[in-house]
Amino acid sequence: MVKVYVDERERNSGIPEVLKSFGLTIIYKMLDVGDYIINDSLVIERKRVDDLVHSVFDGRFFDQLGKLVEVCDTPLLVVEGDLNDIRYLTSKWRAIEGALITAILGYGVVLYYTRDYKHTAEFIKHLAEKIGSESLIVTRRFRKVLKPKGDDIREWQLHIVQSLPGVGIKTAHKLLERFGTVRAVFNASQSELAVVEGISDEKASKIVRILTTPYGKSGKGAIDLSKYIDTTKN
Repeated sequence: MVKVYVDERERNSGIPEVLKSFGLTIIYKMLDVGDYIINDSLVIERKRVDDLVHSVFDGRFFDQLGKLVEVCDTPLLVVEGDLNDIRYLTSKWRAIEGALITAILGYGVVLYYTRDYKHTAEFIKHLAEKIGSESLIVTRRFRKVLKPKGDDIREWQLHIVQSLPGVGIKTAHKLLERFGTVRAVFNASQSELAVVEGISDEKASKIVRILTTPYGKSGKGAIDLSKYIDTTKN
């Protein structure tokens, strides 16, 4: 039995019904990250072209990517629809192209384009069927945020702060703007971190725990995908 875990907010996308028609078992969950989970190494974030544009400009895009790369080996972004529509949706279409390039080069996200929701469902079906086979090779290198290659101090500062849990490049920029230096960000208290846009109390607490817990002490990750996945053998 091939299972796909689907975020509740995807119910009306049309994709779950197509996946069911293919014989896949659909399990709805309120997911903290991504829209479709195939297993604990592959999570899919789906963006229609119009939602892609809106999410880049309202700041959701990079926050969602930050969560995606934090929890899985192969973070996968599916962009659904005609990319030519971006130029009709916004005059700042180059910013959208730049965001997609950053997703690939800065976040190590695997990017795939589909025509419509039926095509997206077909793609998810093929992925789900191939997971675990030798024909699908996934490596941990895809989830890394690449290190800056030069000596640009600003790039290194953003890279270091972006390594914190749930912190994407946009939030890293806001943290550095507020506190001034990487050291000041790392020394900030939970309450000081939580006033920065994009940092919730929960996220601030997690950051402080990571920065202050002695090395060797075990702790839970930011998001544990195992809670979504039924490991019962059928």
